[in-house]
Order: sequence, then structure tokens, then C-alpha cells
Amino acid sequence: MVRQRTGDEPVTAAWTDYLAAARQLDGVRRAAATAAAEQARAVEAAREELAGVHARLAPQQARLRELGVPAISLTPTPPELTEAARSMVGGPAAVLAALRVARGWADSADATLAARGPLRPSAWPASARNLLVYGPLALLVPLIQLVVLFVAGTGAATVVALVVGVPMPAVAFAAGWVAVGRFFPARAGERLDRTPRLGALTCLVPAVAVAGGIMLALLAG
Repeated sequence: MVRQRTGDEPVTAAWTDYLAAARQLDGVRRAAATAAAEQARAVEAAREELAGVHARLAPQQARLRELGVPAISLTPTPPELTEAARSMVGGPAAVLAALRVARGWADSADATLAARGPLRPSAWPASARNLLVYGPLALLVPLIQLVVLFVAGTGAATVVALVVGVPMPAVAFAAGWVAVGRFFPARAGERLDRTPRLGALTCLVPAVAVAGGIMLALLAG
């Protein structure tokens, strides 16, 4: 028995082709939506990473300037900018990868600066740092008075040195106050701690001790 062709076969074939094309179109649409969502997430992550790296680099730049690094050395050169731009052509994912590499470099820079920080007096506590200024000034005049006492003995020169040395603690404290501001200036947004009580005691105690010793020597003489 011979099967006869009916007019429904072209319709069935067209319907099959339509379904195949619809499924392919749906797959393309889903893939495009997934790619767009991933790209949007990459863009957002890159923005957050950029803000974090920028926040890390700003204080590092200020600290390097304090250490004496020239400003021109902290600015990218044209070849460096060209190389950085070349690494960004891969889209948000490439930008995010480059920013993560930059964050790693910033971590290494922080570690290096932290390792060298304690060697710098400006990184010390305010009391220890300021003693480097107040201490030598406080000892200068008492040492001169002792030299005069040992060289001239208990005579008129010693009395003059003792009288001249009476206001010297105040002079040493004032000079130390100014010198602390010169040697250890405050950073932006911070207030300089000159430790005035510590400075006053540092300048006063040696002067009083030496003056008392000289007075006893004069009375004994």
C-alpha cells in the first residue's frame, strides 16, 4: 500500500524549523543576559577595588613625600601609563585583575614602610620623640656651669654662671617648643603634640640639680 503525501508535511517541517530557531534564539538571549550580568558585576567590583586602591595610595604618597621622595618620582611616566592602558583593553574583568595586582603592590609598600617606620623619630611616640629635642637643650647650660665650676673653682665666675643660668630652663623650653614644630611637623588633619609638661620637667630638673650642687660647692668654699 503506497502512503500518500498530504499537505500537512510542509507545515510540520516549517513548525520544526521554527521551534529549532526559537530554541537557538532563546539560548543566545540567555547567554547574552548572563554575559551582561557578569560584566555588570565586574564593573561594580572594579569600581570598589579602584576606590580601595586609591584610598591606600593617597596616604602612601604623603608618607613618601615626608621621607624626601621627589614628587616627580611619584607620578607615572608616559610609558607606564601606556602599559597600564594596554592592560585595560580586555574589559572590566581585565581592569579588575589589574587593580588587584595594584592592591598587592600597595600591600607590599605598606609592609616595607612599616618595617622602616620605627627607625624614624617621627614614627616614635610623642614623648620619646620630643625628648630628642628638649634633652640636649636642657643639658646645654648646666654642662657649661659645671665646666666653669671645675675650671674656675668657687669664685666670681662660678657665681656669674649660676646667676646667668637661672632663666635658662625657660629659654631652653621655648627653644624646644619651636624646634619640635620644625623637626616633627603635624600631618594634615592632625594636631602636633609638643608634650609641654614633659618638656618643662626635662628643662627644669637638670638646671635645678646642677644649681643646687653649685650652691653647695659655693657654701662649702
